[in-house]
Amino acid sequence: MICSGTSEPHLKAIAGEIETKLKQEHDVRPVAIDGFPASQWIVLDYLRVVVHVFHEMKREFYSLEDLWGDAPRLQVAEALAPAHEPFRR
Repeated sequence: MICSGTSEPHLKAIAGEIETKLKQEHDVRPVAIDGFPASQWIVLDYLRVVVHVFHEMKREFYSLEDLWGDAPRLQVAEALAPAHEPFRR
C-alpha cells in the first residue's frame, strides 16, 4: 500500500492512525516499522501488507507505483484476509 502526506506531522499522523486502527479493529501489529517523519518515508511491515507513507515529493521521486506497476491490485479487505493464521502479538 502506498500513500502520501504533505508534511512531517501529516506523515506521522497517517502512520499512527494506520497502526492504531489495525491494532484496535483487527488486533494486528506491524512486525517492523522503519523510517521516521524527518526522512519523509515511513514503512509499516505487516508481512502480507507493507504500508509506505511518503512525503509527496519522495513518493514522486521513488515512484514505487512504476516499480510494482504489474502487481495485482487488491482491495484492503482482501489484503488483510489471513492466508492461514494472521500475525498477532
